[in-house]
Amino acid sequence: MNKALFIDRDGVINVDKGHVYLSEDFEFSEGIFHLCRKYLSEGYIILVITNQAGIAKGIYTEADFVKLTDWMTEQFNRQGIIISKVYHCPHHPDITGPCQCRKPSPGLILRAIEEFDLDISECVLIGDKESDLEAGRRAGIPESNLHKFTLSLIR
Repeated sequence: MNKALFIDRDGVINVDKGHVYLSEDFEFSEGIFHLCRKYLSEGYIILVITNQAGIAKGIYTEADFVKLTDWMTEQFNRQGIIISKVYHCPHHPDITGPCQCRKPSPGLILRAIEEFDLDISECVLIGDKESDLEAGRRAGIPESNLHKFTLSLIR
């Protein structure tokens, strides 16, 4: 079985500016590459889990999201960091109705557990919102492995 670092995108990987979908608007959070390298060196795979309601709202398209995701993962690659997969929820409950993938629902994490044969007791989740942490709780990540993103995590 494997272990993973689950990280949120907006507010953790990048500064949350609200519905970022263009690379020129994407600003990496201070220390994110260092943080990911630390977990990689400890044997974790890195998985991104992100709500992308801007797709449901019509602010940007699925193709826009994929283009930015490809660019983002390439920036990580240039830093020697492999993002194993990016999971996203394109829904918004007021527009598309309820779903199992929008955090705080655990659907994205549960899909990753199955796809990567993860030992959930060894996984870590870093998010900037309570909904990120709640998704981790609902998926079975131990409370001690759920972290709110702060600069102190990087040091």
